[in-house]
Amino acid sequence: MKSAVVVGNPKAKSRTLDAGILVAQKLSGRMPDVVIDVIDLGADLLEFGNARVAAAIQSIQGMDFVVFASPTYKATYTGLLKLFLDQVPQNGLLDITSFAVMLGAGPAHAMAPDLLLKPVLVELGAVCPAAGLYLIDKSFAEDPRLDAWVARAKQSLRKIVTPSQDSMRTD
Repeated sequence: MKSAVVVGNPKAKSRTLDAGILVAQKLSGRMPDVVIDVIDLGADLLEFGNARVAAAIQSIQGMDFVVFASPTYKATYTGLLKLFLDQVPQNGLLDITSFAVMLGAGPAHAMAPDLLLKPVLVELGAVCPAAGLYLIDKSFAEDPRLDAWVARAKQSLRKIVTPSQDSMRTD
């Protein structure tokens, strides 16, 4: 099963990146095939149609699933992730199974992945089969809700990625 992680944290190599990779690993049982730390695209994000950004977008389009992860900034996902998603063409995530993951300092914004990030992914054509995942940034790896969420998300993922599709892949 091919997977990717797209992280919109303004800090490189962040806890959000670690959380996105962890979620992808737990869903697929292995490291993601593609990891995009959006901050690495730098000013290229400001140039609509930039070749590096287009290549990054294209790299996630052949995946079985993509984890989109962001810290919570001003009660929503980051502007950095928005800059990346703004360059995804209409239906650029068509039928790509996607999971919205957000980290925050406290539980006040626990609905942010479902209310704010998932609608943008769906607008771009993504299929979001599971509830968004919100974790506390300083304890995300030990949060018992993570494994419960992964168990439910895996069930949805198995229904979408059929065994016949998965057996044709050369992972």
